[in-house]
Amino acid sequence: MADLDTDALRALARRAGAAILEVYNRPDFGVETKEDNSPLTEADRRSHEVIDAGLRALTPDIPILSEEGRDIPYAERQQWQRFWLVDPLDGTKEFIKRNGEFTVNIALIDRGRPVLGVIYAPALDVLYFGELGGEAWKQDAAGTVTPLRVRQPAQGEGHAVVKSRSHPSGELAAFLETIEVADSVPVGSSLKFCVVAEGRATLYPRFGPTMEWDTGAGQAIVEAAGGRVVTVEDRNQPLPYNKENLLNGFFIVSA
Repeated sequence: MADLDTDALRALARRAGAAILEVYNRPDFGVETKEDNSPLTEADRRSHEVIDAGLRALTPDIPILSEEGRDIPYAERQQWQRFWLVDPLDGTKEFIKRNGEFTVNIALIDRGRPVLGVIYAPALDVLYFGELGGEAWKQDAAGTVTPLRVRQPAQGEGHAVVKSRSHPSGELAAFLETIEVADSVPVGSSLKFCVVAEGRATLYPRFGPTMEWDTGAGQAIVEAAGGRVVTVEDRNQPLPYNKENLLNGFFIVSA
């Protein structure tokens, strides 16, 4: 976007990732439990502080909604046309398991739609970027940049389906009975969106709870790569944002 320094935004995601790794690389770190029974670590807080300060410096006029930020009343959020939607550490369960599949998620929401997304996986040193109407790409640990494009399964091939490592559900099992599945791709955190965006998988059905900050950056990247993120109830309805209740409904990510 012409009015945004996207290079600075990506650098900010990397700085937040570095703060996370300082905690991740310790022999031990403490884990708390939030009111919703989800885990919280020092890394979540440190990443939030880096991103919050960085976004305020980069775009002082754009408000911020972060998982680890203050609870902002809907009456206030209703007035926002554009805002940053941030998950400072997505996949805290994967972080605790030390499997590397956790991410920093930063999305720009414009009138209820994700228009820009950055996902950075610090332990893997892989960054994904997408801008609606623009480009989508991946930069690997060697610095190689690869354009992203979704793919559909070949005729008769069946879907390569992304599954959550930490959130299985009976509804998902029932849904998979209705389609042809060729392969299963277990992935943690918002990287599930990324494997669809880069064509490693063709379908990510989510029949489990997520919050808007879990999905905003991933949706921007998938849509920039030519894919769709739609509600289960209405397959023509993109997943909406800045709702009064920030809990997402079930959704499907596909080409």
